Amino acid sequence: MRQWLAMKILTADEMGAADRRSVEAGVPVWTLMQAAGGALARFCERRFGGTGLVVVLAGKGNNGGDGMVAALRLAEAGWRVRVALLGKASDLKGDAERAWEMLGKSSASCEPTSQKRDVGHPVSVEAREDIGSVRMERVEIEDEAGLRGALEGAGLVIDAVVGTGFKPPLRGLAAVAQGLLAESAVPVVAVDLPSGWDADSLEEKAEGAFRADAVVTFTAPKLAHVFGHLTVGKTFGAVVVAEIGTPEGAVESATGLTWGGSSKAIAEAPRAINGNKGRLGHVLLVGGAFGKAGAPSMASVAAMRAGAGLVTAAVPREILSIVAAVAPELMLTPLEEQGSGSRVQGSGFEVGGLALDQLENEPLKALLKGVSVVGIGPGLGQEGTTPQWVRTFVGRVTLPMVIDADALNALAGRTSMLKDAAKKGRTIVLTPHPGEMARLVGMTVKEVEADRMGLARRFATEHGVTLVLKGWRTLVAHPDGRVAVNTTGNPSMAKGGSGDILTGIVSAMLAQYGDESKGGDVASAVEAAVFLHGLAGDFACLAQEEHTVLAMDTVGHLWQAFRARVKDADGLTWIAGTAKNGSREGGF
Repeated sequence: MRQWLAMKILTADEMGAADRRSVEAGVPVWTLMQAAGGALARFCERRFGGTGLVVVLAGKGNNGGDGMVAALRLAEAGWRVRVALLGKASDLKGDAERAWEMLGKSSASCEPTSQKRDVGHPVSVEAREDIGSVRMERVEIEDEAGLRGALEGAGLVIDAVVGTGFKPPLRGLAAVAQGLLAESAVPVVAVDLPSGWDADSLEEKAEGAFRADAVVTFTAPKLAHVFGHLTVGKTFGAVVVAEIGTPEGAVESATGLTWGGSSKAIAEAPRAINGNKGRLGHVLLVGGAFGKAGAPSMASVAAMRAGAGLVTAAVPREILSIVAAVAPELMLTPLEEQGSGSRVQGSGFEVGGLALDQLENEPLKALLKGVSVVGIGPGLGQEGTTPQWVRTFVGRVTLPMVIDADALNALAGRTSMLKDAAKKGRTIVLTPHPGEMARLVGMTVKEVEADRMGLARRFATEHGVTLVLKGWRTLVAHPDGRVAVNTTGNPSMAKGGSGDILTGIVSAMLAQYGDESKGGDVASAVEAAVFLHGLAGDFACLAQEEHTVLAMDTVGHLWQAFRARVKDADGLTWIAGTAKNGSREGGF
C-alpha cells in the first residue's frame, strides 16, 4: 500500500482555507511568507544563477509580499534587485506592508555595487538618493513610463503581481506590465501563478495572462498548475511546488484529484540487494498480427526496460521470427491462428483470427505458466475470431491485466464483462486514447473530450477498473473515485507506437509494484508508469527535436526517467519541466 502521501490538487478556495487553518494551527502568514520568499529565491539562484539585475514586479497583496521577501534574499546573495510596486506603498496592508518596510530597512544598509544605473524615469525611490549604487531599490510605479523604467536593464523578472484567488482579467498597471513582458525576451519567474491566470482554470491556455518561463507555487498545486500549460511557448518550462510549513492537516480537498508524479516514489527506492528476476514479475505481452509485429515488440522491450524480471511475447506464429529478432532477452510463445489463411492481392495476409482452442484449460494454463501480469492488445488486429478470442481470454484469465488497443476495441459494447471481473476482485487496467474510449462507451470523440475527467471517473467507478485516459494531461482514474493527473509528456510523443510503449511500462510496473499481498499498490504502480513514460519522452525530446522523436527513442531514455527525482536538492517538487542540462540536479 502507499507509504507516502499523494500530493493533493486544490481549488483556490481550498488553498485559502489551508492558509487559514495554518494560522489557526499556530503558523502565522508572515512565517509562511518568509518560507515562500526563501524558496523562490533559491529556485531563481539555481535556475538563473548570476548576479545581474532582477526586477520584482510586486502587487499589493501577499503575492507581492512573497516577491519582496525573495528580493531581499537575492540581494543578500549578491544580486542587484529592484522591487517595483505597482501602486502606492500607502495602500499596502498586513504582511505585504511589513515586507515592504523590511525592504526599506535592508536597502539603507546594502553595500554599494561597482556598477551604477540611472532609472531615467519618474519613479518614487525610497531606498537611497543614489539608487544606482545599491543592491536593493524600492520604487512605486504610477504609470507606464515608470514601469518601463523599472524594467530597464533587467536580466530576470519575478512576477509577483497577483496569484491564487485572483479572477481575470488584469487591469490597469498589471495589464500594462503583461503587455510589456509579452514583447520582452527577459526570463520571467511567476510567483504562485502567472499573473492573470485563474487558479481554478482547467484550460490549457489563458488569454491575457503574464508570460512565464518558470512558476514557483507553494504547499500544493492548484487546478491550473496541472491542467494549464503555464510556461507559454516553453515545452519544458519548470513548474515547482515548495513546502513552506503548512501543516499537513490543513490541506484538504474535495476534488479527489492528486498529482500522478507523487507515485514515482515507488521507483526511487533502491531494489533489494538480494533481488532476483523471480521477484520482479513476469509479464506476458499478447499482441501482434501479420504486418503488425512492431507493436508487441515495442511493448515487450518497454516492459523489459521498465524493470520486469521476465517478459514473454505471445504473438501469432506468422510473425514469431520477426519479434524474436528484437531483443535476445525476450522470451516468446506462439499463438495459433484459426485456419491457414490466404494471401489476398492488395490487402496483405488474411487469416481467420486467433484459434479459440488455445484458450481451453490445458493450453491456456501452459500459456500463463509463471506469469504475474498480462498486457494484451498491441497490434492484435480485429480479424475473424480475434475479438472473440480477446473476450474469452479476458473472461477466463484472473491475473492482473492491462488492456490496450485492439483488445479495447473487442470490448466495445461489452463492458459489462469488466464489472463481472471487478466483482471477483480482478485487477484490470485500461489504457485508451480518446478514439478507443469513444468506441468503448459508444460516444463520439468530441463528447469524450468535452468531459474527460467526469467520464474517466464514472467509468472507473462503475466498472471497478483503473482507467488511463491518454491525451493532454493523461488522467488515471481509480475504482474508488480518485483521479491522478499526469504532467509529463510533450508533442513529440504523438507518434505511432507510443501507446504500445505505455502498455509495456504499465505492465512492468504492475508486476513489480502492484501486488498488494506483498505490500504493493495498483494505483501507485499505474500512476508511476504513466509519469515515467511521459518523462522519458521529455528527455527524448530534449536530446533531439520534437518532430524527429520515435516511440522507441522514448524507451531509450527510460533510464533518465527512473534516475530522475521528483524532489530536487532544494526540496522543490517538480510538477513539470526539465533542468537546462536535462539532469535532475535542479529539476527533471
